[in-house]
Formats: sequence, structure tokens, C-alpha cells
Amino acid sequence: MKLDTIRDISDAEGPFITVYLEGHTPSEDAENQIRLRWNAQREHLTEAGADEQLLSPVDDALSVRNITEIQVDGRVIVAHAGGVLLNEPWDARPGAGDASAFGDIPELSAYVRERAGAVRILLAVVDQTGAVVRRLVATRDKNLDESGEEVVENRSDEPVRKPREGALSHNHIQRRADEAVKQNARGIAEHLDATARTWSPDVLVLAGETQGRTAVKEELSPALAEIVQETDEGGLADTSGDNAGEALDQAVGAIASDIAAGAALAQAERFEEARARGRSAEGVHAVMQAAGMGAVETLLLNYDVPTRGESEAVVSSAQVDADVALIDAPLPGSIAAVLRFEAPDELGSAELNG
Repeated sequence: MKLDTIRDISDAEGPFITVYLEGHTPSEDAENQIRLRWNAQREHLTEAGADEQLLSPVDDALSVRNITEIQVDGRVIVAHAGGVLLNEPWDARPGAGDASAFGDIPELSAYVRERAGAVRILLAVVDQTGAVVRRLVATRDKNLDESGEEVVENRSDEPVRKPREGALSHNHIQRRADEAVKQNARGIAEHLDATARTWSPDVLVLAGETQGRTAVKEELSPALAEIVQETDEGGLADTSGDNAGEALDQAVGAIASDIAAGAALAQAERFEEARARGRSAEGVHAVMQAAGMGAVETLLLNYDVPTRGESEAVVSSAQVDADVALIDAPLPGSIAAVLRFEAPDELGSAELNG
């Protein structure tokens, strides 16, 4: 994950309040539930020293018409004296609960962890006539966000089924059917390419009937061809109802888990290589030192073990345009960094290299 997405927040002046509201199941009294939950966090922030100039913008951010969306999707909000700096869906792990903090540094660790561990999936359920395209964001554990569905309709008016019986026009009809399939596949591929250019998926998953997937694959751009994976689940004409949808979700979830695990392993190998070359920092203090001299290229966080001072390291790394990634390998202090260059001796390279 590029930390430039939070650069404006890291460069802003504090103090800050950070609010995390966990996603819940929808209910008829969503407005009342959100108000009660925010009031509890508001009271906590007031006791911690936050004033109305900080709290009022959050009041406004949570006073929206579609309050059920906030209840279902959750919310992470960061605000300072100038107003709201971040207001995005927040899907914590089940049972994480609500949380809030007031201080000179925004508490972005949990938000960055969620985003860094996410896999962006462009899912196309296709047949020979069209496709249903979904954008999903998933982690190793579960789907986090769905941006809705887009239907790509057939580009050709010609039938795509070939004649079963011979005739003088058999070859002509067959060629027209083949061309119809090709045109429809080209239209789907162009739609996927346009979506990918603006959304940057980690993987393209083609689901549905084999013939449709094969035709679309042949029309994919080189960039999408490099990240495509396939599953037999989820055909557009599938009549098995909820079971079909569940099978497709499981297949997509497995792909997301494999990608997330592979990314974590790759980062672990990269870190070991950097450590061998004297271009690593381990522990919060060392990472902060490295960020202070602009050396942090990639901030590495342990997957399941947050550490004290992590948000400070995130903010400092964002200020030097670093990336952030999650890693499964043990880390001293549960935090480390791959550096852009070897630390100068006078800054304590021995400490920086653990």
C-alpha cells in the first residue's frame, strides 16, 4: 500500500481525534444506534481533552441521510481543527468494537493495517453474451467491501449458438456465431480494462462458463492477462440459487487468501535480503530514526501483533513517501522497515540493523 493516500493527514497539524465504529448488521433503529455509539466515544474523547472544534465535524460526518450504510460498513474518521481529514468505511474484524483516540498523532495503525492487508479483486462472471462485473476488496479473513455490480451486455446482435444440423449455410452461420462471441468478449475485455485503469485491482477473476471465459481471456490486455485467475463457479445461467453464490464467494475468498499470503511471504523474503545488505531497520525507535533521515522505503508491520508507537511510525513513513506492507515472519518489536539506502555509520547503523 502506498502511504501517499494518507500524506495529507500526516502533514496536517494536530491535535487529532480518530474514531473507529465497527460495522454491525442493519436494523430499523440504525440512526439511534449510531448516535448512542458515537455519544459514548464522544464522551471518552471529551474526557481525554478534545474540544468542540474537533468534535463538531464528526457530528456532521455522522449526520447523513443513509445512516444504515455507516452501521453496516462501519466508519473510520480522522479530524483536526480544520475539519474532517478521513471519512471512509471501516470493516474491523468481528468483535473488535468501537474505539477512539485524541492526541498529537492520528491513530492510523488499524486503518493502514486493514488497507495493507486487502486484496482488490475485479470479478467478472461471464458467458458468451455478456458479464456481471463486481469490484471486491477482501483480506485473508473475509470480504471487506463491494462496490456494486455492473452488467456488460452483448455487443453483437447475432446469436452465439452454432447450428446443430448441417446445411448449405452451416459454415456461414457458424462463422457469424463465432464472430458474435468474439465481439461480445471484446466488449467485456474493454470494460474490464477501463475499470482496471481507474481501480488498479490485484487480481482479475473470471468466473462462469468455460467458453465465455476462454473468449474473454483471448481479448484481455497484457496488463490484465498477467493477473487473471479463473474459477468454474458462478455461471450467469446457474439456477442453483444461494448455493451457487456461496460457492463463488468461497472460490474468490480462497484466491484472495492465497494472494495475501503470497504477498506476505514475498515481503518476508525481501526483508531478509535487505537485512543481509545492511538496509533494514527493526523496532519502533530504529524505524523512526530511519524515517527521520528519509530512508524508509517500505514499512513492515506484523500481521497480527500491533505494537506501541506503530501509528507514529506510520505517520513518519508517510511523510517520506514510503509504502507499507504486512509480514508473517517474526519481527523484533513487531515492526521493521526496508531502507532505500544503507544507514550512515554516524547515525548508528548497528542499531538500525537490529
